[in-house]
Amino acid sequence: MNIIAYLYSDPLLEPSPDPKIWGLDVDAVYQDLGGRQQLLQLLADCQSKGADYLLIRRLEELGNSIEEISDRIKQIEAMGVAIVATEQSYTSAQLTDAAISTKIRTDLLKLLQEINQEANSRRLRQGHARNRLKALPPPGKAPYGYRRGKERYLLDRSTAPVVKDFFERFLIYGSLRGAVRYLEQKYGKRISVSTGHRWLTSSVYRGDLAYQNGEVISDTHTAILDREEAAQIDRLLRRNRRLPPRTASAPRSLAGLVVCRECQSAMTVTNVSKPRRQKKYLYLRPISCPQNPKCRAIPYEQVLEQTIQSICQELPRAVAKMNAPNLDGVKQSLNSQIERKLDILAQLDSLTVSGVLDAETADLRAYKLRTEISQLKTQLAALPPVNLKAIAQTVSIPQFWSDLSESERRFYFREFIRQIELKYQDKLWQLQLIFIF
Repeated sequence: MNIIAYLYSDPLLEPSPDPKIWGLDVDAVYQDLGGRQQLLQLLADCQSKGADYLLIRRLEELGNSIEEISDRIKQIEAMGVAIVATEQSYTSAQLTDAAISTKIRTDLLKLLQEINQEANSRRLRQGHARNRLKALPPPGKAPYGYRRGKERYLLDRSTAPVVKDFFERFLIYGSLRGAVRYLEQKYGKRISVSTGHRWLTSSVYRGDLAYQNGEVISDTHTAILDREEAAQIDRLLRRNRRLPPRTASAPRSLAGLVVCRECQSAMTVTNVSKPRRQKKYLYLRPISCPQNPKCRAIPYEQVLEQTIQSICQELPRAVAKMNAPNLDGVKQSLNSQIERKLDILAQLDSLTVSGVLDAETADLRAYKLRTEISQLKTQLAALPPVNLKAIAQTVSIPQFWSDLSESERRFYFREFIRQIELKYQDKLWQLQLIFIF
């Protein structure tokens, strides 16, 4: 018994399948990528050598149109070869008796109608895929802050400054809801919090294009947000996910960080003032203490001062104990990989001109290289901007903290501290820092 198999895949839409997917031994496998030269060879071999069965995943792999598919089915079956579609309910009528043959033919007509309905969708996806190879923007309206050009997004001079100001506001205060409110108050631009979050994480505002298949091509148009700012926004978003709700933009730097070790309750900052006096006193008190009597409130300024002292003493020691990789070496390795891929990308034009590569293969290779470069740049941007030990030496100076505002202190506290635990002992309290690393 002679069993052959045929595989077709469009490299624009899908990866090349494994020739051994059939689950049984086959005498020959014919495989095409994009064109159908091997299908023509299969037909010629069937004519000269013959075959009993042809395994195929789906009937549409036999042609680009219903007419081509129908003609090739008839041609193959006329040579006495039975077609078995493994992913569709179709088996050649030669395998059955006359009564079942009629049903098989009826099922084939229905199947061809379904294939015809999917043909337009496939052609549309192929068009989108060709646009991806050329790094053209996806279909649809340009994102807010841009307008569509002929081959790329162009900055919209009237709306791009609004988006830029939104990013800068978030970078200063680290509050998404606050940045959304600021946008409405200053520009009258109303967006939802979810839209604001999409802006913060969007590849478009970073000068990149992200497609539906999840792949990203970098540096395709002018960015509103530079790489360093984008990396800082990513760190702020990761940091804010660890914090209790509504503390991301709290005015006090310790908000959301302090926990009572006795009752395990989070502690909130409260204002206390005396009658007919303008001065206010700040305290940290447990939000939901189950004990009786309840844990006492502690003056905020005392905890703040003790936190700064503890950071100055403990942070350098904690950083010194870390088994952190050599960031300079990691960055150098990533930059070297990017440079090598850029060199290969620059050689594709000459290889196409000399005939080593055809235009379609060169476009596919260029697209793959661009997506790999984008992934490497993402890894590079995610690395800390400077050496952590150098930062630890800087923030361990008490004067550094005294020169900061509360919002600036909040930023640095949350960069290093996961939690601050307060423990009572003999009517006194002690403070313990739990660092992120």
